[in-house]
Order: sequence, then C-alpha cells, then structure tokens
Amino acid sequence: MKKKVLLKDIANQLNMSITTVSFVINGKAKENNISDASIKRVLDLVAELDYQPNSLAQSLRTGKTKIIGFLVDDISEPFFSGIARLIDEKASEKGYKILFSSSRNSTQKAIELLQIFRDRHVDGYIMALPEGLEEEIKKLVQTDAPVVLFDRYVPDLKTDYVIIDNQGSTEKATQHLIDNGYKNIAFVTIDTEQQQMIDRLSGYELAIKNNKLNPLILKIPYQNSLDSIKKVSEFLSTEKECDAVIFAANYICMDGLRAFRQMGINIFDDLAVVSFDDFELLEFCNPPVTAIAQPLEAIAENIMKIMLSKLNGTNKNTSSRQIVLPAILNIRGSSRGK
Repeated sequence: MKKKVLLKDIANQLNMSITTVSFVINGKAKENNISDASIKRVLDLVAELDYQPNSLAQSLRTGKTKIIGFLVDDISEPFFSGIARLIDEKASEKGYKILFSSSRNSTQKAIELLQIFRDRHVDGYIMALPEGLEEEIKKLVQTDAPVVLFDRYVPDLKTDYVIIDNQGSTEKATQHLIDNGYKNIAFVTIDTEQQQMIDRLSGYELAIKNNKLNPLILKIPYQNSLDSIKKVSEFLSTEKECDAVIFAANYICMDGLRAFRQMGINIFDDLAVVSFDDFELLEFCNPPVTAIAQPLEAIAENIMKIMLSKLNGTNKNTSSRQIVLPAILNIRGSSRGK
C-alpha cells in the first residue's frame, strides 16, 4: 500500500518549515512574504507526490469545512436540478463543495437533514424552504449561521433570499391569455402555505379581477401524481366553459398534460395552456407550451454572491438582502390568439 504523504514529508524534502509549506498549500503565501521561487518548489512537489490535505485537520485549524448544505423538496425536478448544477459550478470555483439533499416534502426528513448538516459542520445553508420548517430556520438564523433561501420565503423571517416576481409574472401570463381572447381561464395550483405559490395565485386573481372575469381555481392537496391527474380530470370535466389553463408549477403541468391525454383534450384546439416554470419537454408538445421561465443563472449567481459574502464576513452588520428577479414569459403556440 502506498504510504500517505504528510505535510512534514514535503517540508523535510524541501528543507523548509512545516509552517511555510502550510501557508503555500492554503493560499496564504503572499500575505506571509513567501517568495515565488519557494511557492513554485512547494506546489511542484505537491503535484509530484499527489499530496492530499487532511480535510478534518484543515477544518479544525480554520474553523471551516468548505462545505455548503443544499436542501430542496425534490432535486430531480427540472428547476431545482438546474439551480443545483449552477450552484455546484460556482461553488467549485471558490473551493467549496455542496452537500445536496431532498426532503421529499417530509418535514421530519427535512429536520433530520438539517441535523446532518449541523453534524457535518457545514459553513452555510442554501435552501428552498420546505413547508413546516419555518421555526427550525428561525432558530438557525438566530445562531448567525449563513443562510440563503431561494424560490420561496417567509414574510416575517428576516433572512437573505433570492426569488422571482411570482405575482407579477403570473399576472402578466394571465393578461397575455386575456389579450388573446380567453375569458374562462382556470388556475391549477396546490393547497399550500408556501409563499411563492400564494404569490402566483395572487397574480392570477389580480389580472382576473382587473378584467372583471370570474376566477376558476383548483387547489390540489398534493399527494402524488396519480391523485393530481385524477383531480385535474374531475375539475376539467366539471368546468365545461373553461378555455385556458395556467398550471402553477412544472410538476402540476406534467400532471395536467397527462390528464389531457386521458381525456382526449388537445393543447390549444381545446384548451390554451401556460406553465409556470419552463422545461425542455414543453417545447416538444404539439403545439409547444407557453411557459414562465425562471432565470436560473441569475438566481444561482445571486445566491452564491450573498453566500460567499456571508462566509467571507464582508456583509457583517448589514441588513439581510431580499432579491426579487423578473421572470420571462416564453410565448409559444399553446396560447396564441383564438
């Protein structure tokens, strides 16, 4: 078995102090006036010997693990997986690793995952706040742990978050349908207290009210896809006058399109369709489905900008930052004028 290379082995071979070698390996050579020639000698030997620093020892010495916890409902969903990929890329550029996890809409599992993050001594927390975890997050924020929320927020919780203009973007999408001649527009969402879903419903209701139309709202107590498909089918069977549907999230849209197939409903010919959250499959529908696209790159960029400033201590004694980004309405054939 190959012997593990230690810091003292490198120091002895170069006839340098362990402290000097440590400064070079940890990126602190310049501030400690170590010459370029010495830096090169250390780095060359580190590469030659394939030296791997002891992460536990480093974390004990620096007080940092260089790990950030990432918690969402379901990381397999297109929106969350897209954000996860971008966060991972941006974190890696700064030397951080991401510990990814999904709560699967279970409050108990989310609490357990938070405890795992604590046990691993993560440096910060990035979360799309699972429902029922508000008190746990309040306690976490009170410890001054770096926390950045995204996708959703808690109105009375003072913390950093990055979201999109859920109300404004849904109002715009609803108005788009109205302008194209649709008058009986349904809004399909889930029965939840999650603020982003409440805001999306509010945007729809505002546009409907401003145009003196009647709201058609289905709130699904979401359990699984099969149950959701059934409820969408029952709703559409009852609301015969409905001429357009807005689905409040991509997974609800998928359930809705499956219900369409079972009922023999054709996109646009029978019902205009708009999805909140864009994903690739919508472009391959016939006709392609209009969707509200969240700016993934900008969301991830702002999350990491805030997180890194908190980890580096550059935003101490400043108020929490609430960033609201605009969404994009990608207009396609499913919502064209009557």
